[in-house]
Amino acid sequence: MPDQIAIALSFVLFLSLFTLVGVYSASRQSNTTTDYLLASRQVNPWLTGLSAFATAHSGGMFISTIGWTYTAGISSVWLLVGWFLGDYLAWFFVHKPLRVISESTNSETIGAFLGQKQKGYSAIAAVSALITIAFLGAYAAAQLLAGSKALHVIFGWNYSWGIVLGAAIVVTYCFSGGIRASIWTDALQSVLMMVAMILLLIIALISCGGFSGLWQQLGSIDRALIDPIPQNLKYGFGLFMLSWLVAGLGVVGQPHIMVRAMAIDDAENLGLARNLYAVSYVIFSAAAVLVGLSARVLLPNLINGGDPELALPQMAIALLPAILVGIILAGIFSAVVSTADSQILACSAALTQDLFPALGRSYRLVKIGTLIVTAIVLAIALGSNKNMFALGVFAWSALASGLAPLLIVRVWRGSVSAGLGVVMMLTGVATAAIWNGVLHLSGSIYEVLPGMLAGFLVYGFGRLCKLWLAEIFR
Repeated sequence: MPDQIAIALSFVLFLSLFTLVGVYSASRQSNTTTDYLLASRQVNPWLTGLSAFATAHSGGMFISTIGWTYTAGISSVWLLVGWFLGDYLAWFFVHKPLRVISESTNSETIGAFLGQKQKGYSAIAAVSALITIAFLGAYAAAQLLAGSKALHVIFGWNYSWGIVLGAAIVVTYCFSGGIRASIWTDALQSVLMMVAMILLLIIALISCGGFSGLWQQLGSIDRALIDPIPQNLKYGFGLFMLSWLVAGLGVVGQPHIMVRAMAIDDAENLGLARNLYAVSYVIFSAAAVLVGLSARVLLPNLINGGDPELALPQMAIALLPAILVGIILAGIFSAVVSTADSQILACSAALTQDLFPALGRSYRLVKIGTLIVTAIVLAIALGSNKNMFALGVFAWSALASGLAPLLIVRVWRGSVSAGLGVVMMLTGVATAAIWNGVLHLSGSIYEVLPGMLAGFLVYGFGRLCKLWLAEIFR
């Protein structure tokens, strides 16, 4: 009982701090939709970089990445390497023009940017909003589920309690301060996330006998765990890596992340934000892989009937004193809410600005939209099958396949008709769904590659048809 009290006290202390920071941010807001959705485009690059890191690498890194590494071994690192390279390319070629063009077109949401108020804008905006709400809502639910898993392990809580707690914390400060609250708390949470992961890594490596001891013990368990090449790749390592690089580029289709580029104070400051993001990602993801490998040595029984996604909280309990377990738990929850809050706000923006634009003219109704979206996300999380990795990974791929090709075309100032834009989005999502759910090929080539490729092929075919018809009727 004393251990439980110490864990709870340190956990509650950090959660209270985040909530207070988020609520305090409301004192800096102006009661406009632009401020609620984009913080009046005045976010400094340090906050932008830290917020983007915390939002993009969240409960998934603490729970699903560690769980996957526990199962697959060192080869899991290639998912993170490919993802990082694609993500980093997007910072160079997409983020800056997105910031510039979104301001010049007065676009406050990704849906608005995709349509850019051309003829048929409402169709593009509405379809992008439906994709965002459906899949980003599911993604947010996966984050709440990740946090609930940690609470289940440490306190023995029912999964539902942790999901409800996470939703309550997110809606408290998001409703108060909008995206400014999300960004401010993200920056603070990113620091705790890093401290928690590195702290557990140090203790875990010591317990495994250092790097050499870890490597030897992994090899004795299963040689496949130290094989750098993933097993049973149907189409070879090259296409596997390319698919995960494209998955990283799929960040362009994630409204909750891309909105941070739209909110920065100056497009010229994106370089500093990008470098801060990159350094944080490399350190954090490397630590997550090593923690996952250490868990395979220290908690070998999870592979037989256990849940590898519970490796980190269980290892924290086994290795750390109660007060530090509370910090780890707060770190996991920080990762969860730093992504869930951004996703809920992005869905709220899609609902009130793009799907029902009449609501978007009212600041009060936009905030009510946040409550509605939170309720939807809560329902998805409570009804989920508790597999966060599958839920989060497919949500990412559907968003990337559906929104990224059209956004890239818009950023590069390509001409897109309303009908062509809608077909691009729907074809991308459908291709990703078929690749994953019907063909079952995602284990060899992640579905973002065929999904995004399909979207670009539709665009190319549409442009060729337009040129062909113009030539005929000239």
